[in-house]
Amino acid sequence: MGGHLFRMESIGEVLFERSTRAKRINISVRPFKGVRVAVPYRVSLKKAIEFAGSKRGWIKKNLNKMRQMEQDHKILSIKFNGIDRHEARKILVKRLDDLAKENGFRYNRVFIRNQKTRWGSCSSKNNISLNIKLVRLPERLTDYVIIHELVHTRIKSHNKKYYATLEQIVNERKSLDQELKKYSAGLL
Repeated sequence: MGGHLFRMESIGEVLFERSTRAKRINISVRPFKGVRVAVPYRVSLKKAIEFAGSKRGWIKKNLNKMRQMEQDHKILSIKFNGIDRHEARKILVKRLDDLAKENGFRYNRVFIRNQKTRWGSCSSKNNISLNIKLVRLPERLTDYVIIHELVHTRIKSHNKKYYATLEQIVNERKSLDQELKKYSAGLL
């Protein structure tokens, strides 16, 4: 599905693409992809360009965030480069086992993956996936992610009960969440 590239004043190049899935004009700003406007077939290109122009402030604000993420990614990709998969697996599985025993959790299987969007996850069968890049984070953040996933072995959703349980084990959850966000560009 081709698109039309337009240069918008004070923004730069914007890709306008027709979309069968879009119900309304949708603007997205993504790292390494730039600004994209999804245009439903029933909307004219002229109208989509006008709409994007009316959202110039929002686009510029998000472009600045995106550029910062791209810069952070370049720095973090050096930090996350060249991780020994076998060594990372040993470290992360041992830490998972230690924290599970220490806090009375049980899990089924563990997978160590090079994920692009998350630090960890827990399946409905209590299989835990951990991002290989966790070995390069400060230990308190690695532990926090592991504990976050271990709590999901008991409580699957992020509800009040989940956070209350997590905070019984990790009392500075919010500050750890903020600190972890600083490393999220490294996942890209």
